[in-house]
Amino acid sequence: MARPEGYRKSVRLMKLADRFGLPVISFVDTAGAYPGIGAEERGQAEAIARSTQACLQLSVPNVALVIGEGGSGGAIAIATCNRVFMLEHAIYSVISPEGAASILWKDSARAQDAATNMKITAQDLVRLGIIDGIVKEPMGGAHRDTDAAIRSAGETIEAALAEFDGKTPAEIRGARRDKFLAIGRSL
Repeated sequence: MARPEGYRKSVRLMKLADRFGLPVISFVDTAGAYPGIGAEERGQAEAIARSTQACLQLSVPNVALVIGEGGSGGAIAIATCNRVFMLEHAIYSVISPEGAASILWKDSARAQDAATNMKITAQDLVRLGIIDGIVKEPMGGAHRDTDAAIRSAGETIEAALAEFDGKTPAEIRGARRDKFLAIGRSL
């Protein structure tokens, strides 16, 4: 759960990568941005917005892989990428199932109902066009065979980056912009 300083650091690193023509790869595993009063006082919302903007403005390809939980604007701030992938058993959502249940039914015990309705699994999100693909995990999960999980993730990222070989910076930025504007159009 990054604080504003973490998002500002990610913006600096994205700009540095852009300057040197290096692709950006983000590994996402956060329930969201840090929710404390101090973080809000130091500009949490502004830092998230600037990080999202930096992702959109990159001239180099960027790829995100949700490896556990991708929650709220905190995840989007580093996953507004040309390609977004998820490990097979990861989740990606705008709010936690418990938070959604509390808002919708005033009962966080209905988190299972909320999770089902929110469509937060990799399988749901690829079907909805929110993510670009699913990285298969070894039987029992990525933690059971980390070498195989890393190899699978690496092959997926390598293939995604290869799609942008020979593309101009404008084509790379345009593809990213078009991808996010198209989300939800076909629903």
